[in-house]
Amino acid sequence: MKQQMDMMKLMEAFDTESECRAYLEELRWTKGISCPRCKGKTISRIAKRDQFDCDSCRYQFSVMSGTIFHDSHLPLPKWFVATYLICESRKGMSANQIKRVLGVSYKTAWYLCHRIRAAMTDVAGCKLTGTVEIDETYIGPRTTHRNQWKVKTPVIGIRQRGGHLHFIRADHNLNQAAINEIIEKNVAKSVDVIMTDESRLYNFETTKYHKAKHQSVTHSAREYVRGNVHTNTVESAFSLLKRGIVGTWHRISTKHLPAYLQEMTFRFNNRKNPFLFRDTMLKLIASPNLEYRKLTAA
Repeated sequence: MKQQMDMMKLMEAFDTESECRAYLEELRWTKGISCPRCKGKTISRIAKRDQFDCDSCRYQFSVMSGTIFHDSHLPLPKWFVATYLICESRKGMSANQIKRVLGVSYKTAWYLCHRIRAAMTDVAGCKLTGTVEIDETYIGPRTTHRNQWKVKTPVIGIRQRGGHLHFIRADHNLNQAAINEIIEKNVAKSVDVIMTDESRLYNFETTKYHKAKHQSVTHSAREYVRGNVHTNTVESAFSLLKRGIVGTWHRISTKHLPAYLQEMTFRFNNRKNPFLFRDTMLKLIASPNLEYRKLTAA
């Protein structure tokens, strides 16, 4: 199904378990059903159990085997609705709201949201280039503590103008060396310009980016734009993240913060994708199951 999706189309097309399974089969096996164990192509369908039997190795499996749907007791139509709401809601969707929409317990909704969130990953190793803006913010409870990084969690935002966004949770002892390590993992050496504020965290003289043109604005002197030099692009992404935290999720633990950052960047980087629902479903199919005990482990 290559058509663009909206809520009405979703409800009409996937209101039964069989319709959802058929769609997952279409996405997972574009060249015909194959055994996930031996890759055999001679497959028999066990219609009464919604399973398949491999004639080569006798392995029995379903379209959900080996995916994030594995062992889920939640009906697939509810999975589809939750996935659509999360990937299409600009500021995200809280577990409490999912609970009310689907008519499930909070625990089920919370676990469901995190399983979907775990699958929403961008292509690994995607480094930003061109004109790149870098800034940091601090996520946590309101405080009047002067050294807010001691009680809040720092998040580094890196955004390529006209391109992708990366959010990275940093350690509390954020320093120049830690910033440089994060930038090296997320910014290509061929970058044209790096734009930051005047913070002493950003010094590229001893890094491989020393030949790149580094421009900065002095926020402490109320300088926010100087010609084409500014960090407004990455700051607008931070604004969206904070509205999600304050208005949607309300509170995020340090432990699970990377998952929320991952969700936000995936949705932001795919904001112009007309087939976002389909591509998110492909991510769910390709992702292994996330166990509840692993998610809640200390």
